[in-house]
Amino acid sequence: MEPVEWHIIEGLAPYRATVAAMEARAAAIAAGEAPEAIWLLEHPPLYTAGTSARPGDLRDPGRFEVHSVGRGGQYTYHGPGQRVVYAMLHLDRHGRDLRRFVARLEDWVIATLGRFNVTGERRTDRVGVWVTRPEKPPLAGGAPREDKIAAIGIRLRRRVSFHGLAINVEPDLSHYDGIVPCGIAGHGVTSLVDLGLPVTMPDLDTALRAEFEAGFAPTRSSAAVASF
Repeated sequence: MEPVEWHIIEGLAPYRATVAAMEARAAAIAAGEAPEAIWLLEHPPLYTAGTSARPGDLRDPGRFEVHSVGRGGQYTYHGPGQRVVYAMLHLDRHGRDLRRFVARLEDWVIATLGRFNVTGERRTDRVGVWVTRPEKPPLAGGAPREDKIAAIGIRLRRRVSFHGLAINVEPDLSHYDGIVPCGIAGHGVTSLVDLGLPVTMPDLDTALRAEFEAGFAPTRSSAAVASF
């Protein structure tokens, strides 16, 4: 089996063109015409609405462009300082079971965060990866405050995944004020830098690749993809 191609896309990737290129690549993978791929990139500031997005969760419609997308989930934010990971992987190579595949993506994020001594956790009633913030005031009822550090949302077509992950390195967290992130109110959003960790994007990329190789399959790196 061919190794997974690993591309780092420089600059801010335009959203619509990037998604179109991703869908084309996923179709080529499904047809056996291209190897699996992982793209690492950043987008300009924007909001995306998944298939379950509720109109009322878009608090500031005029703040940034809003893109309706076919992935699962609700509203989320993309922007500079956030590492977006588009994972185009064939389920037939990764256990075949969709639930287990999503769990492996979560495990990948959690293991990557662990390299920076961050304890990421999943919650059965909330999507994404969360960190406990004991230094912040507790929620009503005394439950500890938890902030989201990574979002997960994929789509499957002909058993090939696309879309993927978004991990906060150092985005402008105030940009999340324009939405209810993933439809979850009462909790916050954080980043590696917000947690006091001077992590750079290359640092995160190195950790992502190492943990992917440990948990999924061998990878093959590549120069930056040409602009879309």
